[in-house]
Amino acid sequence: MKHTTSFTTRRAALALIASSMGASALPAYAQSAWPNRPVRIVVPFAAGGTTDILARAVAPELSRAFGQQFIVDNRAGAGGNVGAEIVAKSPGDGYTLLMGTVGTHGINRALYDKLPFDPIKDFAPVTLVAGVPNVMVMPAEKARTMGINNVRDFIKYAKANPAKLNMASSGNGTSIHLAGELFKTMSGTFMVHFPYRGSGPALLDLIGGTMDVMFDNLPSALPHIRAGKLKALAVTSLQRSTALPDVPTMEEAGGLKGFDATSWFGLLAPAGTPPDIVNRIQQEVAKSLGTAAIKEKMVAQGAIPSGNTPAEFARHIDAEHKKWAQVVKASGAKVD
Repeated sequence: MKHTTSFTTRRAALALIASSMGASALPAYAQSAWPNRPVRIVVPFAAGGTTDILARAVAPELSRAFGQQFIVDNRAGAGGNVGAEIVAKSPGDGYTLLMGTVGTHGINRALYDKLPFDPIKDFAPVTLVAGVPNVMVMPAEKARTMGINNVRDFIKYAKANPAKLNMASSGNGTSIHLAGELFKTMSGTFMVHFPYRGSGPALLDLIGGTMDVMFDNLPSALPHIRAGKLKALAVTSLQRSTALPDVPTMEEAGGLKGFDATSWFGLLAPAGTPPDIVNRIQQEVAKSLGTAAIKEKMVAQGAIPSGNTPAEFARHIDAEHKKWAQVVKASGAKVD
């Protein structure tokens, strides 16, 4: 009887709040007080790259859904490890998220001897936002000067000029770096690797001619390809991209059978974040990715939107770690 009275009193109190604040306020109040202040999405790379592009596509959608600002915070360094560590050591209260990548959560555990965080234990997967192929690009003018029209031309030139080509990447351990390492291994070529603090600054030097080649994520390279500043030699996926249907795969262009080095990007929270908050974020991301406007925008950039469940994303991370551990071992790549 006491329990029934308490329940009735609570219902009455909620009804009173609803009548004074408006009925629309009741569901949010009853479900959770989160968020009652801005939420930070840490991007572990510099502005201008695909990680940053996707975070800035999702942030306004979440801001509208939850009525609080979702702010993108670029914290670049160490192949994404600097930003990932910040989130790993943040409170699990729903106010700090990470736009993680195949580098931070699929590659780095095999590439680095020591990490200041555990990519599995220190995070709660929220949802996979999108997957993208990488694309092998050169400065268009430099490609013309060198007489490089395709991947086979590039391989021939690289073998005739060992260690004279500079390969840019968004950082050690990123898929952009590992795609290049895989290419070197499978083609029998060698380029000098120059890691940057993100795809944005690496692209600037590539376009400027300081660098010779890059295996960039397609969304960040695409505007420069379409503008004629970069020449796309091949995509690194098993199938061609709908965003660049005339650009062949690495297998088609260079005879590198089975070459597959695709990237992905997803939201993660610190371990211990309440499942209710994790699920609410996932549901809103999935809803926004399902809208025609967002879906068409991402597909046009070469990204494949996802929005899967936290459990599905966790399984994806596990499978990706196993896959890239083999690539790291085969390439001999290592970072202290």
